[in-house]
Amino acid sequence: MPRPTGRVLTLLELLQSGGTRTVAELADRLGVDGRTVRRYVDHLVDLDVPVESVRGRYGGYRLAPGYRLPPLMLSDDEALVVLLGLVAGRRTGLMTAGHTASETASAKIRRVLPQHVARRLDALLESLAFTDQPGEFAAPDTGILLTLADAVRHHRPVSMRYTDGHDRRSERTLYAYGIVAHSGRWYVTGKDAGIDEDRTFRLDRIADARTLPGSFEPPVDTGPAQRVLSGFASTEYRHEVTLRIHGTPEQIRAHLPLSIATLEDRDRDREPEPATGQDRAPERWLRVRLRAERLDWLPPVLAALDRPFVIERPDELRALVRAFADRLASYAGKA
Repeated sequence: MPRPTGRVLTLLELLQSGGTRTVAELADRLGVDGRTVRRYVDHLVDLDVPVESVRGRYGGYRLAPGYRLPPLMLSDDEALVVLLGLVAGRRTGLMTAGHTASETASAKIRRVLPQHVARRLDALLESLAFTDQPGEFAAPDTGILLTLADAVRHHRPVSMRYTDGHDRRSERTLYAYGIVAHSGRWYVTGKDAGIDEDRTFRLDRIADARTLPGSFEPPVDTGPAQRVLSGFASTEYRHEVTLRIHGTPEQIRAHLPLSIATLEDRDRDREPEPATGQDRAPERWLRVRLRAERLDWLPPVLAALDRPFVIERPDELRALVRAFADRLASYAGKA
């Protein structure tokens, strides 16, 4: 059960979030009665926190306008959450302004943690593993990230300087739909006004960004995350692979996710929707399309699917599947 001092601080945090809070609302959030809420308010007033009483049907308490908030105060659990977020962001590459700001922010928070909380955090970090190596990805510029976020929120076009994977520099006007974090990188997706097509751009390759006058109406059919993943699946690579697999979308997507492949219902010629709950989709022949720089990883994936499949193209994949099957048969025959 929280101590009274902890509840007083929670009351201050609720009032800091703005607006007028009724006594009933505060009592419910704090787990106390109305009389205790009034006593906690008196404690804040004694600490020179200007809490105002608002009378009337929708009355309650609020902070006086213009009140300058005290320094940031975090509970033990809040401090742990913030530190874990900083550590995870740094280790997976989803951190802006490099590692310095993350490290200094972590150090400031750790300095004010009670010893027992610091020990809990150290124990957690020692037992925590990450699949991505730290420092593997370039961090996007904080100013560019915030500029793009503002453009997305207010539906404003943005001008940016971009360097692609072949070191070609260009000036772009983008109608940004959203910002997506994926596999340790930041991306922005939207319509490139120069070619009138949807594109996805890596934020760490954007050198400068500024919002432009005007506004636009973003599409509502597909979310930014799905647009980014679909874009990855259709990126130009050395090999174009087309398969027919007999199964459900869920079975196929378990091994060939949206970022790798697209599914087409042969009867409806569209991406099938995976079923949920009791209404499971029936097994049927689905066309799977993907692009890959190499093909040697596909035979083990198709074997793991354990579903009937037909390779439409390329012929090279058929040879690789036969060779993989022969190796498995030889392994099974060994005593």
